[in-house]
Amino acid sequence: MTDFAKLVAPYARRLSNMIARGTVTLVDAATKMQSLQLRLLAGESKDKVEHFEPYGFTSQPNPGAECLALFLDGDRSHGVVVCVADRRYRVKGLTTGEVILHDDQGQSVYLMRGGIRLTDKAGSTVQMNGDGSGEMTFAAGLTINANSKIVGTLEVTQNLTCDQTITAASDVADQGGAKTMAGMRATYNGHTHSGTDSHGDGFTTSPPNQQE
Repeated sequence: MTDFAKLVAPYARRLSNMIARGTVTLVDAATKMQSLQLRLLAGESKDKVEHFEPYGFTSQPNPGAECLALFLDGDRSHGVVVCVADRRYRVKGLTTGEVILHDDQGQSVYLMRGGIRLTDKAGSTVQMNGDGSGEMTFAAGLTINANSKIVGTLEVTQNLTCDQTITAASDVADQGGAKTMAGMRATYNGHTHSGTDSHGDGFTTSPPNQQE
């Protein structure tokens, strides 16, 4: 080994020790900064390595996830993890510019070029199409625990069941709109009866004196 090689050897070792790839073997999420136990290349093991996550975002990786660790100044006694990835669950097929937040169960928040889609592990979806329209699909039903107001026309394609009073500011119609509550009320209020009395004389009754 030349004198120059001997001179730079410590610095070369430091440089080579600064970055390492490895896998996650254990996660401690109870600490203020999440800490990981790592298995690095060549069987090297590191415990309680701090995982630096972006502000506002945290996750708990599965064992076997891959990581990139930095050791400042090449000191392997204290490192930090700057990235954890898991190729086993990475979503493929995104279009340029798209973003997806996902987990290992297939759940996701997908920022598509044509809108936003939320998907849970049962396949239920909430989709906003980016043009002001959207759809929701819940195979097992959707419960809304809130006082709700719909501004616009509401169309129900199946049965409608109500456990309490229905109040309408305008008319209520059925049979495709052919029959209305107002029409029934007008018919009742103006209806009469006609017939022949016991003397053989014809008669017509007056409208009901109790109007609806």
